[in-house]
Formats: sequence, C-alpha cells, structure tokens
Amino acid sequence: MHLNRFRLIALAVFMSFGVAFSFQAGAANKDSQAAKTTKSSAKSSAKSTTKVEIKKVAKSPKKSKAVRTTVTRSSDPVVEARPSFATALGLRGQHDDLSLKSSVAMVVNQDTKEVYFEKNPSVSLPIASITKLMTAMVVLDSKLPLDETIVINADDVHIYRTSRLAGGTVLTREEALLLALMSSENRAAYTLGRNYPGGIPAFVDAMNRKAKEIGMTHSHFADPTGLMSENVASAEDLTRMLSAAYQYKMIREFSTWPDLTMVIAKRPQKFLNTNRLVRAGDMNIGLQKTGFINAAGKCLVMQARVNNTPLLLVFLDSVGTQSRFADAVRVRDWYERMPSGEPHAIRRLM
Repeated sequence: MHLNRFRLIALAVFMSFGVAFSFQAGAANKDSQAAKTTKSSAKSSAKSTTKVEIKKVAKSPKKSKAVRTTVTRSSDPVVEARPSFATALGLRGQHDDLSLKSSVAMVVNQDTKEVYFEKNPSVSLPIASITKLMTAMVVLDSKLPLDETIVINADDVHIYRTSRLAGGTVLTREEALLLALMSSENRAAYTLGRNYPGGIPAFVDAMNRKAKEIGMTHSHFADPTGLMSENVASAEDLTRMLSAAYQYKMIREFSTWPDLTMVIAKRPQKFLNTNRLVRAGDMNIGLQKTGFINAAGKCLVMQARVNNTPLLLVFLDSVGTQSRFADAVRVRDWYERMPSGEPHAIRRLM
C-alpha cells in the first residue's frame, strides 16, 4: 500500500517535471521563432522602406536629385539653380490676355512689321542658344568654305562637358552649322567661332557688328554658343534678328531639319531637332531656334505662317519644359480664330 502511494507520488512528480520542461522548451522555441520572425520582419520592413523611398524619389525629381547627391556625391554641396533674370526683375507670372507662360512675348507680322501682341517687349534678357542664329549669320557672311573640315579640340570640349562630339571629332563647317542650328550643339557652335579668322574674339566682334547692322540696339553678344548670360537681347531686337536670319536659305533649312544621323567615331549618332513642334510637323515653321540656360529660362523664337500670314514669334523665360511650345500653339490658335481684318496692330516696328 505504501509502495503504491510512493509510485503514484513519484509518477506525479515526474509528470509535473516533464510538463514544466516541455513548457520551457516550447517557450524557448517560440522565442527563437519570434526572434527569427522579428529579424525577418525587420529585413522585410527595411526592404519595404527602401522601395517606398525609391517610388517617392521616382515621382519627385527634386527628391531624386537630393538622393543622388547624398548617395553618390555626399561630399559635394547641393547647388540650387539660380532664378532667371526675368524672375529677378519681377516679370515672371505676369498675366496677359493670351494666358501665356512666358515672361516676354511678341507677335509681329514679318511683312508689314505690325505688332499684334507684346508682353515686356523692350527688356533686354539673356537669350541662351537663340544666340546661334547670329552665329550662323556671321559664319555664312564670312564666305569661309563650308566643305572645309574642322576638328573638335580641347577648347571646344572645355566649353561644354556634355556632348556627343568628342575631342578629335572631324566634321565639315557645314555639318557643324547644321548641328548648331538643329540640335543646338554647343561644341559645334564654339568650334565655328574658334575657326573664324582671328578666333573667338574676332568672331564675337563680328556678331556685335552684325547686330548693329540689322538694328539690334538693345542687344549684346559675348560668345557663339549662348552659354554665357551676357548674350542679351530684347524681344523687339529678336524679331529683327529673326527677319534677318530668314534671308539665309541655309539657316531656314538647317533650323527646321527634324533629325539627322551622323557617324561619329565609327558609330551612328542620331541628333534631334530641339523644337518638338518641328518634329511634330503640325505647324508651318520657316525658321526657329530654342534656348535654355538658368539665367534665360526656356526660350523660343520662330517664323511661322498662320492663316497665310508670316508671323515672327518670340517667347522668353517660359516657366515649364514644354510651355514655350504651348505658348506658340496658343498664339497660333488665337490668330486662326481672328475674324477677317483682325487683329488690329498695336503699333509698327521702326
């Protein structure tokens, strides 16, 4: 009897010990699994956070730039774009009857010189690559052989670091002129000036002489590319330059060439016209030039025929990437809707 009680007690103690051990082991196992789950969740969370940040970066160009600077060039200072000259003068955002996004605009009848629309027409502002129209006129006036080969050298490379015209590229003067006008190639424009008799100083002098000849009294040119903010002109002066440049058949043709494929360093390179209206082909454009530097904003000048009327169009310091082209379309639509005998001229250019 005592023996049976002892066995029962011993069995109870053993079972209690086993249950306790099993509970502790299970708890330890759960803790281990929980720890693994936590680590896995942490990793998953980290990956998820990265993806979210990437998605945000993709949606926001400003954040994208900040991330790239932090990750790849953490030691470099973040450089913010300076406001345009027009912004500094308080011209940006001014309302006008056509709701244009450009701070400066002008619409002139090429034949009669009648002004149909104007917005800040007399302010001299940086004109960026619109400068290349003057560069082209000076090159063609020089009568230098267009089939003569010129070489992109270290000076040309230094003037603009982003270009498919690598140092040592050989092209004719005519090819350089085409690339400068059509795709706004800065190295091409610079080498045209550098290969002028007397080099860049003499070329710039010729640019300013030409400006005076055609009546550009509120303008100044400082280099063949337009990269320098010292290249300035008023909208009135730009209509005069447009009218003068239109007299050159090669400038008309080259500035409105949609695209071009050239073999450079044994590789075909496709160059596109910087004006999407030219590429689209939905406007009758006889001559054009785009431009952009921070000081100038987005710029566009064109000669276009609307309702069988040759119009000179100028848009400076446009706000968005495409808004200068949208402004040109707004002007076209506005002019096309005009009743017969309108619009009435505001004034006539002298």
